[in-house]
Amino acid sequence: MRNWLLPEYIEDVLPAEAARIETLRRTLLDLFKVHGYQYVIPPMLEYMESLITGVGHDLDLATFKVVDQLTGRLMGVRADMTPQAARIDAHLLNHQGITRLCYAGSVLRTKPDGLAQTREPLQLGAELYGHAGVASDIEIQRLLIKALQAIGIDQLHMDFSHVNIFGSLIEASQVAPQLEQELYAALQSKDQSSVAALSQHLDKTTREALLHLTELNGDKSILVKASKVLPVMPAVQEALTSLSQVSTALEDLDVTVSFDLSELRGYHYHSGIVFAAYAQGYKGPLALGGRYDEVGQAFGRARPATGFSLDLRGVVTALQPAKPMMAIFAPANDDASLSVKIDSLRADGQIVVQELSGFESNLDELNCDRKLVHYNSGWHVVAVDK
Repeated sequence: MRNWLLPEYIEDVLPAEAARIETLRRTLLDLFKVHGYQYVIPPMLEYMESLITGVGHDLDLATFKVVDQLTGRLMGVRADMTPQAARIDAHLLNHQGITRLCYAGSVLRTKPDGLAQTREPLQLGAELYGHAGVASDIEIQRLLIKALQAIGIDQLHMDFSHVNIFGSLIEASQVAPQLEQELYAALQSKDQSSVAALSQHLDKTTREALLHLTELNGDKSILVKASKVLPVMPAVQEALTSLSQVSTALEDLDVTVSFDLSELRGYHYHSGIVFAAYAQGYKGPLALGGRYDEVGQAFGRARPATGFSLDLRGVVTALQPAKPMMAIFAPANDDASLSVKIDSLRADGQIVVQELSGFESNLDELNCDRKLVHYNSGWHVVAVDK
């Protein structure tokens, strides 16, 4: 076996792309910072109970597991940083008011997922804890849109749903867990015939409402239609009102908004509005988010929570190929004035590569398109002759 071969869906990120990803990572963390989101760095390894608490079976399957040689307990390599942020808020910070956290780091998954088709996404996210109203949902959604626009992505499309619409229908009709799962799967695929067959023994109001959900997708007018065809239930009406408020709150941003009321992504994890961001040139969602008020309970303190995350390695896949950062070449010379010039250029953010004595440098390999030359009693930057 060749020693340089990597496992499937694991890959190196080479200099030009790595430099761009790191620049964008810093840009986004700075954006989160000025919006009041505090940066945290959770560990790569945790006990499995903490990593999958409140998130469900899917994350368990996505997590690489190892045995802790110190305790004998089962640990996992994080596959998602959101539960870790919830643990930090609930158990370590223990704030009584609103807490805003952000994070950026690699996660590891047993199978490739998302845009980049890698098992090692670079996950960035922002989470807001302690506020249960739609205002915090809107803050998070606006932050996501600004983040994607800061990366250079335009023609954004935001798709929204609300898991409480389906959840309240299920609760009102006391649907058995097995049937609930089957209805959930049928709605996700918008299989109206399966929804009809599965709901045939439910009351007429619930059956018709479930069938309507498969068709309730489109622009803001869908919310008006939904308010007419769905049952007059407090939870349903509250959900539709929240979605309408979101649509209005995003009108000043350059983004298209749509709604799909049968979209139940993370149904057993989320507890309110859920959303996904799309853009031209991408096959799947750039970012996912939503409200998840119950996760903190497993860490001893249930806190309202909403947030989003994205895979930065995936997001850059549809951007133009990264170009190397060009540098200035400096000759091997002990002249003190040359050292002063090099330090000055580097202080201004310029890349300066100095030649090593006794070794002939290849300026193309060093990505040098300029060089330092001495004339008129000083060192000056000139273009490299091609």
